[in-house]
Amino acid sequence: MRTIAFVGREAELGVLETAYQQKHSALIPIFGRRRVGKSELIRQFMAGKTGAVYFLGKQAPAGLQIREFVNEAAAALGEPLLAAIAPDNWQTALSAVVQQWKGSTPLILALDEFQWSVAASPELPSVLQGLWDREWSRGGKVLLILCGSYVGFMERELLGKKSPLFGRRTAQIHLKPFGYREVAAFHSGRSLVDRACAYFICGGVPYYHLQFSPSLSIEGNIAALLLDEYGPLHAEPDFLLREELREVDRYYAVLFAIGSGSTVAKDIARRAGIDDRGLYYYLQQLVDLGYLRRAYPLTAGRPAARHVRYELDDALLRFWFHHVFPNKSYIAQMGPRSALRDRIRPNLAAYFGTCFERLCLEALPALYAAERVTAAFTVGQYWDRDVQIDVVGLRDDNWIDLGECKWGAVRSPRRLLAELESKVRGYPNPRNATIRPRVFTRDPVGKPQAGAEWHCLRDLYGLG
Repeated sequence: MRTIAFVGREAELGVLETAYQQKHSALIPIFGRRRVGKSELIRQFMAGKTGAVYFLGKQAPAGLQIREFVNEAAAALGEPLLAAIAPDNWQTALSAVVQQWKGSTPLILALDEFQWSVAASPELPSVLQGLWDREWSRGGKVLLILCGSYVGFMERELLGKKSPLFGRRTAQIHLKPFGYREVAAFHSGRSLVDRACAYFICGGVPYYHLQFSPSLSIEGNIAALLLDEYGPLHAEPDFLLREELREVDRYYAVLFAIGSGSTVAKDIARRAGIDDRGLYYYLQQLVDLGYLRRAYPLTAGRPAARHVRYELDDALLRFWFHHVFPNKSYIAQMGPRSALRDRIRPNLAAYFGTCFERLCLEALPALYAAERVTAAFTVGQYWDRDVQIDVVGLRDDNWIDLGECKWGAVRSPRRLLAELESKVRGYPNPRNATIRPRVFTRDPVGKPQAGAEWHCLRDLYGLG
């Protein structure tokens, strides 16, 4: 795995640094999907600070975790006597560590993978609540960071009304994957097309991009990372699902159905072999984990539940269930290079085309900022039986942007614009808003047609 300088997260580091510098104790939950960089964010914040205890929860008995926490604290604080105590519960262990700290700066207590510690010690949130209410919140000497990967658990156990810690957080950080512009920093030596392709494959998860070899092409990295059975990302989806879920075979069936093109619940249930009524549970779990998202056709009206589509929101899972999972037997038999040549490459351009639509959706707010649009807006797509519009920007100033995305070569800008104009006529516009067509292309178009805004990758990356 490559090592590069820490990228981005300035706002999140600022939140933590502000809490550290203030005179009051702070309780900050950090949550987000796996591999997104939560632990690295904490380590980056703690670097160079005295009085910083980091503990990684695990699937292990409570007693073992408590003992390890005390040992880590003894080493971090330079207090070997701490290691000599033998606490049999979290209350004693946490109290001993905090009381031992005599520094002038706040004591940082970072409990990472908090969900695993709570699984072994369900009383832990209540223990923290009692310590916070009776001692820590008044003492002004503790910065408590609770970090976890399962978004649904963290929202329920820390932010929900039934949580013992409800109302006590002083800030919160929902760490999300990087955007496409930030990801470009991991591939600074590559062309814009290659940077976009890397984003199409791995999304905004920094860990995945660190696996990329600068000496290999994009296709070479696909073969080495995802198709080779010894590649670091070949079994990543299996790891993600087995780490968080039970009945993994059913989740595989759901994800494969969606990755194969089934987007509505009825079709997903039929293809996955799951009862319609039972399907919602599996979909909701995957949504909570950040692996799926619900999408609705974007109009000025209220979306109807019957119009919902389910889409793979994680780029690596989307690529894996579209290209790798259906071809596992072929890959095992013929090897990664043959699989790339025979099964992956023929479909890659079309796949990247659908991914380009998502990048354009993500880019529209940046284009608005560059155009000094001050109105509030919502970005999405529109579809019905007759029309599919790749990009919709619904603005509060009574403007609507409707966009067509083209990843491949544009041979006739006039024909492309005509296609978009026909779709514009099919878009519901009961408020008679002003519609502005936009065309998004991979490469610059030599003679773009009047009547639309034209954007290429250089514009989307802010280099136009």
